[in-house]
Amino acid sequence: MDKFVIQGGNRLQGEIQVSGAKNAAVGLIPAVLLCDEECVLENVPDISDVSICLRILYELGASVEMLKPDTYRINCKGVRGFSVPYESAKQMRASYYFLGALLGRTGKARVSMPGGCPLGDRPIDQHLKAFSALGARSCNDHGMIDLSADKLVGGQIYFDVVTVGATMNAMLAAVKAEGLTIIENAAKEPHIVDLANFLNSMGADIMGAGTDVIKIRGVSYLHGTTYAVIPDQIEAGTFMVAAAATGGDVLVKGVIPKHLEPITNKMKKIGVNIEEFDDAVRVWVDGPLVKTSIKTQPHPGFPTDMQPQMATLLTLAEGTSVVTEGVWEQRFRYVEELRRMGADIAVNDKVAIITGTGKLMGAPVKACDLRAGAALIIAGLAANGVTEIEDIHHIERGYGNIEEKLRGIGGDIRKVSTPPTAMKKAL
Repeated sequence: MDKFVIQGGNRLQGEIQVSGAKNAAVGLIPAVLLCDEECVLENVPDISDVSICLRILYELGASVEMLKPDTYRINCKGVRGFSVPYESAKQMRASYYFLGALLGRTGKARVSMPGGCPLGDRPIDQHLKAFSALGARSCNDHGMIDLSADKLVGGQIYFDVVTVGATMNAMLAAVKAEGLTIIENAAKEPHIVDLANFLNSMGADIMGAGTDVIKIRGVSYLHGTTYAVIPDQIEAGTFMVAAAATGGDVLVKGVIPKHLEPITNKMKKIGVNIEEFDDAVRVWVDGPLVKTSIKTQPHPGFPTDMQPQMATLLTLAEGTSVVTEGVWEQRFRYVEELRRMGADIAVNDKVAIITGTGKLMGAPVKACDLRAGAALIIAGLAANGVTEIEDIHHIERGYGNIEEKLRGIGGDIRKVSTPPTAMKKAL
């Protein structure tokens, strides 16, 4: 078992590079199935979710070749099947993007219900509603979702709630459907736009991505392309908060500042200095942090994937802050771990009341999900003493080589491998 060991108290300083976006990459990789020509994906993050996606493609019959650590050549000409192996699919929520991609490719798809972080119920009713509007039939067979269609035909799709996953799945299924598809109440996140740009670079006809109405005119053929994944705004935001929590001065490089605006605006309100450049942001603190209120919402609102990190920062601010979770029902599972480190947080349903204590103390904690793990790293960097974080496989789903990156700006963090309990006894 691996864990992170952090000696807190170091002020982070210097430059840190952001990787490609996890939430974009896990949609773009399945999208390659819609093309039988060679595609090259650049700026692909080195994370476990990406490894699983690439393994699924390989298991389906695609050729996958690493050209560089962040670049892959993929050719799906050899893909014959339409069923994603259960053991691979259950490890990640984004495995459901193979539903739309395989349906668009073959008219059939079979994928298990999504796994990933335990953040509450993950209904796929809106996904199935979109597939049905395009002419697909669906059934749930012992936890496996089966889709089939004699022919996909464009249709009108209206989502009852704003949903990133269903929006991307509808795009994947509709891009080669006959006629026009109109998606209303669509999600507007940057990775929605990235998927549309990627598909358009292959010859798709998608308009309106980034607005609440997306129009897709189906095409019969997609060609190969070379495409770079957008930078990860959540990784960037995590580094920004880490810099602020340690009273540091960090240049976060390789970002799109426009994508960071919901995070940047809230951090400025609590007293963090932020300067924007073309592809970088400088973050530094030269005064006290102050309280604020946050409510997570779909883009362009404050992102739920930054809520635990910001809550950690607010434990160091003056006054009482209120954080309301508007997306996931179990996003506050990390609070108990922060309490072990001295945080004063009370949770009532989807609202957390944070009374800033100005300090945290090192303690043994566990990452209960991806972003909770990132929050605990930030807490450990800012705390007095040593913090040990277990269950870091959650963190490695979305942050590649995070310990090396943070060491590069002064963080005292290392990854330690320890044998399982049974092995310890044997020794």
